[in-house]
Amino acid sequence: MALVNLPKTPKGLETLERIRKAAEMLFSEKGYYNTSVTDITTEASVAPGTFYIYFPDKKSVFRYLLEDMSHTLRTEIGVATKDCTSRYDKEYMGFKTFFDFVKKHSGLYKIIWEAQFVDNEMFKEYYENFAARYMIKIREAQQTGEFLDLDPKILAYCLIGISNFIGLKWVIFDNEPVPDEVIREIMRFIRSGAFADPQPANRQ
Repeated sequence: MALVNLPKTPKGLETLERIRKAAEMLFSEKGYYNTSVTDITTEASVAPGTFYIYFPDKKSVFRYLLEDMSHTLRTEIGVATKDCTSRYDKEYMGFKTFFDFVKKHSGLYKIIWEAQFVDNEMFKEYYENFAARYMIKIREAQQTGEFLDLDPKILAYCLIGISNFIGLKWVIFDNEPVPDEVIREIMRFIRSGAFADPQPANRQ
């Protein structure tokens, strides 16, 4: 079953966008389970049956929002990093673009976190796809000697984890943009690590 029935007319596209915006706002404010299709159509000012012209069910519009965000975020990061000449600069701009994006679209960011409770496979697929693309870039940086020879999958998930939980702390918990000094500290940690002594302590 198709996720969305894309319209072919300007009026249809406008209606779809109204439904999308209404769903995004309601899911982020009330949560997926406390939002009904009727709530969405009322907020979008469309007839109840109009929703089903575009989406087969409520979960489809939720997934549509998740996939749309993923595509938009990847595009914005790609644009922001296209002129960077080093992996370090690409990581810095990637973090900055991600944090700017989630601040601007905090409602969508909340939807990502809720996805694990709505459809765990959807949530898993979102991060696995993101990590797979990240691993390609990590391997490229390893081939040029910019990254250490660490497991690309582990490294990708570590970096994704940093961005996710920093975003959660500042954008969701504190409702503030992530300060530039926080991004600089992240990059300092990535470059130098956390231990003053690089030699591991003997295990007892």
